[in-house]
Amino acid sequence: MAHTVAVPGQLLGPADKYVAGPGTHVHESNLYSSLLGAIAIAQPDKAPGPTKRLTKIAVMNSTSSSSSKAGGAQLPTISVSRSSGPEEKREVLPEVGNAVLCRVTRITPRHATVAILVVGDTVLEAEWQGLVRAQDVRATEKDKVKIYESFRPGDIVRARVISLGDQANYYLSTASNELGVIMATSEAGNTMYPVSWKECKDPETGLSENRKVARPL
Repeated sequence: MAHTVAVPGQLLGPADKYVAGPGTHVHESNLYSSLLGAIAIAQPDKAPGPTKRLTKIAVMNSTSSSSSKAGGAQLPTISVSRSSGPEEKREVLPEVGNAVLCRVTRITPRHATVAILVVGDTVLEAEWQGLVRAQDVRATEKDKVKIYESFRPGDIVRARVISLGDQANYYLSTASNELGVIMATSEAGNTMYPVSWKECKDPETGLSENRKVARPL
């Protein structure tokens, strides 16, 4: 399968559909990514002949069938690994037009500084620094943008490279519906969920916080 990138804390699926592999953890019957990396799903080996016959017989008995599902069903294993190959990581650099995932490291009234973690589907070996300037946060009412209402340190952001910038930074944009914050933690330390393009909500406290939210893909 094609690699898909996961970020720490990302929901991968229910625990009754997958076995937790390396780089994942279980919380409240769901599997989550424990690190930034590529998602891989390994299908279980085919069952040998006797097991197949037993399974077929069990289907005829409703009691046996339910216990077989509970105890013996083989599920695919989902895992997250930091790299998809060291050679690939060495060569990839952000280029104009690339979609990237980045983590906000600090904010000022004029821009958000980010660490670029992923280019396309490739997890980078080194973090590259980028800037999302106030005028590049959204496509409309640019003069009304407030950085602290769009991003906070620790947010995971989907953005696009619009310029190679200066020697220290790539210039990034979130001025599109599918770009913006994809994961955010509230001031209380809880993972929030989006309620609109400019607001996320803490499910524990019920409080909302402003963000420039990315539309789910």
